[in-house]
Amino acid sequence: MSVSETSPCQVQWAGESLCLLPQRALWWPAGGTLFVADLHLGKAATYRALGQPVPGGTTRQNLARLDDLIARHAPRRIVFLGDFLHAAQSRTVLAAVQAWRAGHAAIAMTLVRGNHDSRAGDPPGALDIDVVDEPWLLGPFACCHHPQAHPTHFVLAGHLHPVCKLHGRGRDSLRLPCFVSEPDRAILPAFGEFTGGWLMEAMPHRRFHGVGGNNVWTLPAL
Repeated sequence: MSVSETSPCQVQWAGESLCLLPQRALWWPAGGTLFVADLHLGKAATYRALGQPVPGGTTRQNLARLDDLIARHAPRRIVFLGDFLHAAQSRTVLAAVQAWRAGHAAIAMTLVRGNHDSRAGDPPGALDIDVVDEPWLLGPFACCHHPQAHPTHFVLAGHLHPVCKLHGRGRDSLRLPCFVSEPDRAILPAFGEFTGGWLMEAMPHRRFHGVGGNNVWTLPAL
C-alpha cells in the first residue's frame, strides 16, 4: 500500500491533541500511541467456513492498512480496543497475523478484551500482545471496548461500528463511517473490512466526525 496524502481531523480530548485518521484509527502523538477498534480479523474466513460466498483477502487488507499507519506515524504502542479476532474459526488467519507481528516486534501492543474476544479466545502468546480487561487506563484515557462512563478518565471505545448519515437535495443521502465524540467519551469507527456499521442518533451533546476518502471532517452540531 502506497503512502498517499490524507487529511486527518485534529481534536482536543482530555486536554490532549489527537488526530482522527481517515484509515479509521486514532493517533495520540504525545503518547506515541495508535488506537484501533474492531479489527474482526478472520470474519470473512468465518463466514466462508459456514458456506457463505464472501470474498477473501480482508485479513491481508487489514494488516496492510496497519502497515501503512505504522509507516506514517512510527507508534511506540498500538492499543486494540476490542474484537481483535472475530470468532474461534478466525484462528485460521493467525499464521498471517504472526508474520505481520514479527515485522513489528519493537512495537508494544495491548488488546482490551471485547465481546468477540471472549468467544474467539485471547491471541496466542507468540504474538506478544498484552491482553487486559476494560477499563484499562493509559494517561488520561480509559481504554474500553464497550462505550461507558468512567469517573476520572476520558473513555475511548469501539464496539458500535458507528456510521452517520449525510443528507443531500431531495431524498439523496449517504452513510459514512465516523468517529463519535461526547463530553466524556469517544467511539471509534470499526477498523476492519467487512464489519458493517450502526447508524447513531444525532443528539445535542454528540459530535460526528465523518470519514470519507482520504479525509475526516467534523460535521455541524445539531
